[in-house]
Amino acid sequence: MSAEDVVALPRAAEDPGRHGAEIGPEEFKRIFRHHPGGVAVITLAGPHGPVGFTATSVISVSAAPAMLAFSLASTSSARTAVEAARGVAVNFLAADQEDLAARFARRGVDRFAGLDWLSLPTGEPVLPGVRAWVRGTVEQRVPVGDSLLVTLRAVRADDRAAAPLVYENRTYHRLGGHTLT
Repeated sequence: MSAEDVVALPRAAEDPGRHGAEIGPEEFKRIFRHHPGGVAVITLAGPHGPVGFTATSVISVSAAPAMLAFSLASTSSARTAVEAARGVAVNFLAADQEDLAARFARRGVDRFAGLDWLSLPTGEPVLPGVRAWVRGTVEQRVPVGDSLLVTLRAVRADDRAAAPLVYENRTYHRLGGHTLT
């Protein structure tokens, strides 16, 4: 790496963030649009039937105890059900499940219509053919900006050998066989 490759960072006194300025939502979204993420579908038993939505915001938080988290927009149609849920299933999609990702990202439709799915004994739906799923009990719900951050304690899981589905720049991708060392 040469000196020309290094971006000069402002000194603390020159840092505009220290004076209350922030990057705007469009710039922030544009940055994350090019940050690839795994694709999951969060499912839960709602008061009027199953609820589910596509999420690329799932993160691992802790291995001991096993904890994970996801966020959803405050305007999400699933928010009320998520706020009332004791547990959810996080369905990690396989590379060939772009159709499931698109189905659960649609608005105003019954996302479970015509879909064969299994129900855990606790009621959460598990989608067919997923790469892995984790049932989590809700530990915390924290309003953050225009989103709700939900932390889960992983209490049950299953996985199989399958490549993941990835989302980047508003497009679903499969990882190729090229690895970097």
